[in-house]
Amino acid sequence: MWRIGKLARMVGVSERTLRHYDKIGLLVPSAVDRKTGYRWYGVAELSRLERIRGLQRLGLPLRQIADLLEAPEAQLRQALTDIVTNIHHDIAALTATAARAEDHLATPMSILPQEAKVPPRRLRVRHLHLNHPSELTTLCPPSPATLLTWLEEQPTGAFHAAVTTDRVGDVLLLPTRTVIRAVVPPSTGVVRAGQDLFAWLHRHSLAIAGPTLEDHLTDADGTQGTILEIPVTAATP
Repeated sequence: MWRIGKLARMVGVSERTLRHYDKIGLLVPSAVDRKTGYRWYGVAELSRLERIRGLQRLGLPLRQIADLLEAPEAQLRQALTDIVTNIHHDIAALTATAARAEDHLATPMSILPQEAKVPPRRLRVRHLHLNHPSELTTLCPPSPATLLTWLEEQPTGAFHAAVTTDRVGDVLLLPTRTVIRAVVPPSTGVVRAGQDLFAWLHRHSLAIAGPTLEDHLTDADGTQGTILEIPVTAATP
């Protein structure tokens, strides 16, 4: 039989860890001296402790280890399969996060695009035919309003657009769709943000799948903001 300090040195764990295992019922001493409170451990406890540490190295949390110490091999293998699957998902998510950060570092941008799934939207709009982007400032109604453009990149000549209206206009129904959305910071112009967003879509091999929405908003304090939203699909190779 060994006292807690001896067992801790034998296995390479701290006494604090062994006390914690005792507290949660994961590794109970073989005996406890009523007078001194000393914990005593034997071969059975040593064997159980080594199995606990082995399962920890396989990635199992303590709460699950308690259920698997005496479980059949098939149950243990299923638990490990689930852990491996979760690890692969985590790796994929971290890889995607690293790629986004590297992209932002390699090509400084004024915006941080985000993918989102948006519900259907019904708009009443007035269609416009513009000869130059500068005409938008005189044709668009004041905020709040939504501007729609059917563009693949920043326009250099004439193009088709539409703006929302409270008066007579055409009803435009937008379906449920996947979009790339970006909030335009107050210090950034919409034109520059649009250029950055088009370039980002190209780098990520995304094709534009409908009109770009430019929502002009005003909050209760009178602060104005703009949200760009472009429906996308994967580009055809």
